[in-house]
Amino acid sequence: MPLHGFSPSAWRRPGRRLAGLIVVLALAAAWFGLPPGSAPDPAPAGASTVALPQASYRLQGTVVSVADGDTVTLRAADGRRRIRLDSIDAPEAGHGQQEPGQPHAEASRQHLAALVEGKTLTAQCYEKDQYGRDLCALVLPDGRSANREQVAAGYAWAYTARRGDYLRDEAMPGLQRRAREARIGLWADNGATEPWKWRYDCWKEKRC
Repeated sequence: MPLHGFSPSAWRRPGRRLAGLIVVLALAAAWFGLPPGSAPDPAPAGASTVALPQASYRLQGTVVSVADGDTVTLRAADGRRRIRLDSIDAPEAGHGQQEPGQPHAEASRQHLAALVEGKTLTAQCYEKDQYGRDLCALVLPDGRSANREQVAAGYAWAYTARRGDYLRDEAMPGLQRRAREARIGLWADNGATEPWKWRYDCWKEKRC
């Protein structure tokens, strides 16, 4: 016999609402591919919605050595190729007493080595420079650009010398701005000097 003024359907209604809420939350979590209570992983530092520039030619091979923060040697099908990472300029390594290196040059080299050394990847290339190096974007196995990762981590500059004549990748200035605002890598120091200015002021004019 039911209690006076109590409806069995009224008793069941809050339970149904709670069950419905749980179902909605579970469906939402499944929709976004996330377990309840989790958050999406942050985007990689060098992630960008800007597509890489169209390549003129491509090379595939294994990176066998890293000279500095923007130059590597790729063992390709036709032999070893010297690759200069396009659209960036990393701190200069030293070349004896007459051409001293910049702060963070070795850290930049090590960061690039951790990204690419020993890995088989694709180089999206645009042209050769005056030294015979291929100017390329190094595309990592997971699709990221090693060039962008260097700038995003604060280990290279967007190559804006000569009013951007060397800057092909439009994503670079934004990545550099975020790294600078976060004061990471070379941006931890005040007054970081662009490599193209260092080459002129220090190496050529001897005003280090």
